Amino acid sequence: MLQSIRQELVDIIAGLGYKIQSADIVIPPQEEMGDLALPCFSFARTMGKSPVEIARELAEKLSTKLPQIVKSVRSSGPYVNFDFDTSQYIKSVISGVLKAKKNYGKSNSGKGKKLVIEYPSQNTHKEFHVGHVRNACVGNTLVNLYRRAGYDVFVMNYVNDFGAHVVKCLWGMKKFHKGEVPPANAQKWLGEIYAEASRYIKENEAEVKPELDEMLKKLEARDPELMKLFTETKAWSVSGFAKIAAELNIQHSDIIYESEVKDEGQKMVDDLLKRGIAKVGEGGAIIVDLSEYDLGIALIRKSSGAGLYITSDLALARRKFDKYAPDESINITGLEQDYYFKQLFKILELWGFQGKMTHLSSGLVSRPEGKMSSRLGNVILYDDLRDEVNSRLVAETKTRHADWSDDKINNNAKVLTQAVLKFSMLKHEISKNFIFDLKEAVSFEGFSAPYILYAVARLKNLKRKAGLTKKIFPHYGSLTNGAEKKLATMIALWSEVEKDSFAGYNPSAITRYVFDLAQTVSEFYNNCPILKAEVRGVGAARLKLAEAAEIVLETALGVLSIGTVEEM
Repeated sequence: MLQSIRQELVDIIAGLGYKIQSADIVIPPQEEMGDLALPCFSFARTMGKSPVEIARELAEKLSTKLPQIVKSVRSSGPYVNFDFDTSQYIKSVISGVLKAKKNYGKSNSGKGKKLVIEYPSQNTHKEFHVGHVRNACVGNTLVNLYRRAGYDVFVMNYVNDFGAHVVKCLWGMKKFHKGEVPPANAQKWLGEIYAEASRYIKENEAEVKPELDEMLKKLEARDPELMKLFTETKAWSVSGFAKIAAELNIQHSDIIYESEVKDEGQKMVDDLLKRGIAKVGEGGAIIVDLSEYDLGIALIRKSSGAGLYITSDLALARRKFDKYAPDESINITGLEQDYYFKQLFKILELWGFQGKMTHLSSGLVSRPEGKMSSRLGNVILYDDLRDEVNSRLVAETKTRHADWSDDKINNNAKVLTQAVLKFSMLKHEISKNFIFDLKEAVSFEGFSAPYILYAVARLKNLKRKAGLTKKIFPHYGSLTNGAEKKLATMIALWSEVEKDSFAGYNPSAITRYVFDLAQTVSEFYNNCPILKAEVRGVGAARLKLAEAAEIVLETALGVLSIGTVEEM
């Protein structure tokens, strides 16, 4: 709605000879500055007049050329301020949302374009920790944003199931747990064995290195005995990850394992050598010298002949583009891999690969005592964190609703648990490190999922209580309250927030928006009687405004893959 008004104004102002874009017309910080404002500083450089004089002249020219919904125009210092017809504006916002419902804000900007988004990129034989959860939450949101913009999106996961980390785990099983029966959560058990083996190896590296090198050679040579153990343990990881993906609402189009592309990657290393892009380094290792690009030396094959992650990633890039032919491939991993991906992309470029590849770096998630490390075994595991959050929310719900059945409490807590985890991972800018604060995350106050879901539940409850009010004709002409107008504007902003989040790969903008919208809903609820409105037509119109707010809140939360509850 706001965008369409902006565009009308842009067309009119451009027709008067001013160079202007839609983004030049802004929402003022104070209500007294109007509903929209145009700063005139940029015009001064080309027109040779002061911004104040330009604003005054432009306001005069526009006074007879305004769009119907704009009631008046005035200058205030260097700004041209536009005031809406409040009731008409609110009615237009409500009508637009109620007509489009959850399609409100969608666009066709990506129609005909294909995209691959790759996440959460976990490893078998290791833990699924909060870093992976963050990648998953960011990935889900981007998938939803791109699809709402009309893109054909393929959701892919690349799982490292081959290499040094697998060898450490299998070595640890043979040395410390031979013959043991795995527990119910075998996937988590493998992660514990990996951490245990890593600690031992770190303290006894010289002693065990020959054993590890020999096992790695056997793994890459597909030794039958070792492959039997590898296949069995990999299945444990895959099964555990599938359950987690279902809980986090990750829906992959395809899953590619490193073991599937490892050999292809080795052939690409040979080709890089043949072309002179790679060369033999110290001890027979194969390297690519990227010093002239400030990217150092990239090791692409060990002196033992074994491949590395980058060996396989070279082949993965080619396979993705051969299979899907996307306009862009987006990979979401931790910030610590940023340099690695710069090396990978540069090698592919030198090799002649032309596909557009983007790496989104997600900041590290830590707990108060410090940085996580799967090698040290001090990671925050998804299973553990989920259970702790759920336990807190079950207890809180029991306190608030002693009359609820256990099933109702547990079902509500389950939805809230996923909301808390996802919102907490998304409310910080993707590249920022943050400390997960459990108390803050489950709080029913402040910048948190429970606060926002409470606003939705409150709107749902209002609609249930309204009953026959919906049959009364809404009197939109009476909607002139400042809180009503503020809520309408917050609702109308959704399409712009969605567009900006999409353009900047920035889900955190949506979390801030739903929080601001929830706060505005609360202000509206407290200042504008609905069920007890003096004029029932006014109450009916306010109920429509509340319904529009509910639709947009649920839509925005849905983009974040966050569900809602009927009661809290």
